[in-house]
Amino acid sequence: MTATEPPAGGRGSPGARLAKNDQVILTGLAVVIGVLASGAAIVFRHAIDAVQGLGYGFGGERLITIVSGLPWWQVLLVPALGGLAVGVFVHRFMPNRRPMGVADAIEANALHGGRMSLGDGLKAALVNAVSLGCGASAGREGPVVHLGASLGAKIARRLHLGRSASRTLLGCGVAAAVAASFNAPIAGTFFALEVVIGHYALTALAPVVIAAVTGTIISRLYYGDFPAFVLPELHSIASYWEFPAFAILGALSAAAAMIFIRAAMLAEDGFARLPVPRWSLPALGGLMLGALGIFFPHVLGVGYEATDAALSGNYELWLLVSLAVLKILATAVSLGSGFGGGVFSPSLVIGAMLGGAFGIVATGFFPELSSGHSAYTIVGMGAVAGAVLGAPISTILMIFELTNDYSLTIAVMISTTIAATITQQWLGQSFFTEQLRRRGMAVTGGHDIGLLHSVRVRDVMSKLFEAISPPTPIPEVRERLQRAPWGELFLIDENGALTGIITFADLHETAFDTSRDAELMADNLARKRPVVLVAGDDLETAVQSFAASGEVNLPVVEDRDTMTMIGVAQEHEIVLAYHRARDRARGADSGGG
Repeated sequence: MTATEPPAGGRGSPGARLAKNDQVILTGLAVVIGVLASGAAIVFRHAIDAVQGLGYGFGGERLITIVSGLPWWQVLLVPALGGLAVGVFVHRFMPNRRPMGVADAIEANALHGGRMSLGDGLKAALVNAVSLGCGASAGREGPVVHLGASLGAKIARRLHLGRSASRTLLGCGVAAAVAASFNAPIAGTFFALEVVIGHYALTALAPVVIAAVTGTIISRLYYGDFPAFVLPELHSIASYWEFPAFAILGALSAAAAMIFIRAAMLAEDGFARLPVPRWSLPALGGLMLGALGIFFPHVLGVGYEATDAALSGNYELWLLVSLAVLKILATAVSLGSGFGGGVFSPSLVIGAMLGGAFGIVATGFFPELSSGHSAYTIVGMGAVAGAVLGAPISTILMIFELTNDYSLTIAVMISTTIAATITQQWLGQSFFTEQLRRRGMAVTGGHDIGLLHSVRVRDVMSKLFEAISPPTPIPEVRERLQRAPWGELFLIDENGALTGIITFADLHETAFDTSRDAELMADNLARKRPVVLVAGDDLETAVQSFAASGEVNLPVVEDRDTMTMIGVAQEHEIVLAYHRARDRARGADSGGG
């Protein structure tokens, strides 16, 4: 070996270059996260079974069968006592004194650069397991998504990874959790990209796919290669004339989805107005849920047994319609009162009942054109879930993976697309974005909103401005306005506080009429209490302030208490700063720069 040759395995070797490739590192971490997230999903299901066993004497998904044989007082008290335990724990130990779920993962991705607390994730998992185990009418997939996201975020934080990589690993946890829950790696991949990460860049796609596949493998090794639901034998779509019926079902599914979302939010508002301690609300909700479960145990818990029964055609029309309405009510009470849990499973149950009922009616009118009630049940599941979650693509793919039926998937595409479109146009929100909106977070662009929060006004303001004192004579005001950099004068008192603004428009007739110069001063003509920005405000706040005020320049103060002016923010500079941040982020997501 000569002195000029690089040593084997040295800096120039393929092995060294491979080790320094961020994409390879992310892929390796995706495998680790896939194993951890799927393992967490398995442990979470066992935790639900353990709590359920304590309350009902039975662990598993066949809750309807066992609850039907229990005394009424047990069905009434188990959700109430479980709600009491949940309420006390959430009040004492949870951030913001509320359960956590998918919306929090979306918030972390969009606003916090993929940063989440694993400790909060574990506490949230405990709250959700107790909630579902005692019979709360909610889903287990949302809690698993939050837990998987927390695991991915923890690894990213431990390794001190940047914003783009942290968001990708958070998405890996989400994908693995969904894939393990439904035995559906494609759906897990696209749910993470569509709902949480918010883009399909290759740098995110590859690790997310690896995590989803890894999660599916672990789940299949543990549970076997079985779909999440017991599916009947399906046949091809009977006729293309049936597609208008699928379109109608899509419109009905949109109505059901919007009613579901609104009911959950109204229930939350209603419980919040009750004159009782907040920690007692889940216990009160549990009493209401238990009372409903005495007569209709179908609405308790995750609801997979009821969905399987609807798929198999075991429910009559009146029961299907009743359960669709009662499931909406039960889930609204559960989530509104403060139980933990998700909305994926309830959406599938509601969709199954609605689709099954519609299939019975459609088959009764056009038996020779109908594909059977089971086909409509599956289509309804996809349509309602896609509209509620705001995730039509991943929902369609999930149904395809569950059924492995291409022709039926086309029907699901029609209904789900129509349902999601109507819901978006009419309501403007999915369940998760509505939750975030009510917390004061307008997360519509996910990634872009995060960029607006990542840059501060002090980073883009100009320190060049013309300041005058309130008693400045009007002739001097005219003179200084002519050379003021923004065509504005800022009145600063003896304490350095901003008290007003003067432009030529504020001078009115005194701009040319000098007859009153002796009796007027700057303070007489200034606009008092001007709209200001604080140096620590983010770009989103700045954009909203410019839109509300109609100004093109706004003064920047150190804080609103002292009103000490330190600069001027220009609207066009705010827009440029946002575009620069977006270009940098896109470069990172695409593997460039």
